[in-house]
Amino acid sequence: MAENQNQNQVMEEDLNHLLKVRREKLAELQESGKDPFEITKYDVSLHSSDIKEHYDEWEGKEVSIAGRLMSKRVMGKASFCNVQDLKGTIQSYVARDSIGEEEYKDFKKLDIGDIVGIKGTAFTTKTGEVSIHAESVSLLTKSLQVLPEKFHGLTNTDIRYRQRYVDLIMNPEVRDTFVKRSQIIKEIRNHLDDQGFMEVETPMLVANAGGAAARPFETHYNALDEDVKLRISLELYLKRLIVGGLERVYEIGRVFRNEGVDTRHNPEFTLMELYQAYTDYHGMMDLVESLFRSVALKVLGTAVVSYDGVEIDLSKPFERISMVDALKKYKDIDFTEVHTDEEAKALADKHHVSYEARHKKGDILSLLFEEFVEEHLVQPTFIIDHPVEISPLTKKKPEDPEYTERFELFITKREMANAYSELNDPLDQIERFKAQEALLAAGDDEANSMDDDFINALMIGMPPTGGIGIGIDRFVMLLTDSYAIRDVLLFPTMKSLEK
Repeated sequence: MAENQNQNQVMEEDLNHLLKVRREKLAELQESGKDPFEITKYDVSLHSSDIKEHYDEWEGKEVSIAGRLMSKRVMGKASFCNVQDLKGTIQSYVARDSIGEEEYKDFKKLDIGDIVGIKGTAFTTKTGEVSIHAESVSLLTKSLQVLPEKFHGLTNTDIRYRQRYVDLIMNPEVRDTFVKRSQIIKEIRNHLDDQGFMEVETPMLVANAGGAAARPFETHYNALDEDVKLRISLELYLKRLIVGGLERVYEIGRVFRNEGVDTRHNPEFTLMELYQAYTDYHGMMDLVESLFRSVALKVLGTAVVSYDGVEIDLSKPFERISMVDALKKYKDIDFTEVHTDEEAKALADKHHVSYEARHKKGDILSLLFEEFVEEHLVQPTFIIDHPVEISPLTKKKPEDPEYTERFELFITKREMANAYSELNDPLDQIERFKAQEALLAAGDDEANSMDDDFINALMIGMPPTGGIGIGIDRFVMLLTDSYAIRDVLLFPTMKSLEK
């Protein structure tokens, strides 16, 4: 124990010394009229990978790059260094005779982490490594902090999430994840735009946060002296636009749910919802299947992706099975034989599944499904026909009104999408909202409340409509083989260190 404390003390003293030296180097530069923080621009002609991948085009020609100094090997009158930019790293050969004695002296004083610009000619070393023969090296930003690799590297996940900027520097695979995230969202937009959808924006601050079963965040709007909530979904405003005649709309945006943080949940996350007039949940299944397949092909070049060591095949037709049939398939429970709330609760008791007194038959089915079926849904599977009790915004099945025209897409045991044939009967919707308000009054913080303006929109008339919500973060997790949602959020929610 004492030995570890001594080692930590020595490391802290070494670190403080290194930080002091960097400050002194900056002061020296400033005194000599070479303050790097006065530099406002640098002409970058190429990124590292551009030179490497198209070397035949750039061999012997002048190039200029800029990035962070990640390593430096000084060998008398000539040195090598590695510079990291957006697209990777590239080596540079820096010789005193090429850049001049004074500039070479300045180069030798550079620290790992400094941001530099290098201008020179592209060439290959004797070992065949594409490099830049430097003609000038410019210090663009002085780093006053030591990168974590100097000691034990950036392995602490808590620090990685809190200091994502350092994580992006030290871990190229992290940077690749977020480059892919951007590409995924771009390809989602491209796919929907090609299908004739229109991207829109709807309010984040709302008087009535509905459209999902979740507890909202609440705040006070000083200018209006009114309490408002952060939206928990995008649904109700997008449906208003369908009423208004915008037949195909979608939005990709942040939603906020006052819930716990775990590997699958973050209180603010990115949701994509779309609504299409004159179609139903079968049309939504076709759309989401083609969307997942198309985006995977565009971003990864294949529709067969690896997740946690398992191959997930997005190229084949996704399985479609009802919630009742899935329970029968994976647990041999025939829910068609259950006719009352009491029978459902007795079944839950038999299988040791917990429930609340307020729960009805459909709620029990959902709880049994979560307990016994979800763990089996690794390959893409549409679970269809949910009970009406858990689907307050969904059309009932005409032939079986205890169930609704709804599906959830499961992949890797996780819900990836949720979709309906949207309820457009305003009188039915009023009764559903009343049932939700009764739950709210009984203590269900995730229940919806009556939305009079939305009811008014339905009274005016919404055409038959299919709608879908896709969790963008979980989609990114799938295509980047990321286990935790924090790994695909640049700045995940973290508890304050001051508490």
